[in-house]
Amino acid sequence: MRTFSRAERVGGQVRRLLSEILQRRTKDPRLKAATISGVTMSRDLRTARIYFTTSGGEKNREAVLEGFQSARGHLKRTLAAELGLRYMPDLSFHYDGSLDYGENIDRLLKSIQAENGPDH
Repeated sequence: MRTFSRAERVGGQVRRLLSEILQRRTKDPRLKAATISGVTMSRDLRTARIYFTTSGGEKNREAVLEGFQSARGHLKRTLAAELGLRYMPDLSFHYDGSLDYGENIDRLLKSIQAENGPDH
């Protein structure tokens, strides 16, 4: 059985709390379209890389990133109140392109199947 490090456990809590905050407590319409896909914490718990996904293309992605940048202080204070850590990690937000990559692979596979027919 695999044991989880403290950074992984805290990252899971940050992800869960941020998702809840975005669903229930955020008034910014740019952030309503975002989904938290993952959180990676540094070993010393000083930095948190938060990965998000959104639909709507490049323009919407930039708007969501701007929304996260403007709400960073509020999100950090809200997380600090609920996590109870000695030091609240610095939050950095990054777009998670794995869904886009998966959609591209799926599109390529469908185009190959369409070219070769269903028998091949």
